[in-house]
Amino acid sequence: MGSHHPLRIFTGTANCPLAAAVARILDTPLGKCTTTHLKDTEIHVSIDEVVRDQDVFIIQPCSAPVNDNLMELLLYIDAFRRASAHEITAVMPYYPYGRQERMAKGREAISAKVVATMLETLHVGRVIYFDVHAPATQGFFNVPVDPLSALAVLAAHFQTPEFQNAVIVSPDVGRAKFADKYAETLGLPLALMHKRRQSFSQTEVSHVVGDIKGKIPIIIDDVIAGGSVLTQLDALVDAGAKPEVYFAITHGVLLPSALERLENPMIKQLVISDTIMQPPEVLNHPKIVVRSVADLLAQAIWCIHTGASISALIEKA
Repeated sequence: MGSHHPLRIFTGTANCPLAAAVARILDTPLGKCTTTHLKDTEIHVSIDEVVRDQDVFIIQPCSAPVNDNLMELLLYIDAFRRASAHEITAVMPYYPYGRQERMAKGREAISAKVVATMLETLHVGRVIYFDVHAPATQGFFNVPVDPLSALAVLAAHFQTPEFQNAVIVSPDVGRAKFADKYAETLGLPLALMHKRRQSFSQTEVSHVVGDIKGKIPIIIDDVIAGGSVLTQLDALVDAGAKPEVYFAITHGVLLPSALERLENPMIKQLVISDTIMQPPEVLNHPKIVVRSVADLLAQAIWCIHTGASISALIEKA
């Protein structure tokens, strides 16, 4: 089992630390390439070494600035194809436009599908991402997609005696299946927050389903951006939970409003993965813990490169 096509790891500018960690684990030097942001806001990319007939993995999460990072990835895929790479795998730890996966009303774009179409038009051979908002996004592709999850990495943080009396909480009905996987992994009970939409931007927790009396709530989600998931915690306390709330969320988009909401004394800790590169104010925040998916990603890349099954890694999700 193996490949006669050399393994090459490249990275765009979106998350160089994660790419470097993956390369170290695989004992493979990062490929040489250059991204230049021109004065007119165009992006120029160049590959600075030969990649002909090589197995290329380009690591580029498309977090903010989303469109710049996405365009950079697309340009690299085109450059690798024109340089005669054997196969190109787009490693997108954070998949952009993932929450626009359907038409909520008429005359809207299905933006997650548009991203898939662009990738396939450039003849990407394979796609890897973590915890996309809607699992059905995989069906937008006609090429192999490996939907990895940071669940095992984040859940490991809570496998300590202090969380034996905890409960996994889904912030809404849509995350219930994801929360159930956390509960099963940690051997903890599951609770669900039911919400009613008051307006386009406001929701209210109507009730909590599940026994959370005297338990430590661990709220899970795939993405935290503005931090709405950090609000409305009073409903948990009113239902009998301890006033010390923890969060396990894969993608830390973390807008300024989310960091402000972390000041709530009921919030004890926010655990996120490193799918998105974080600024110093996040890395040094006393309530934020970042866990790395580099080892899991390196395993996935090695399995794909050598032709081994990746099922065991996906089943961890």
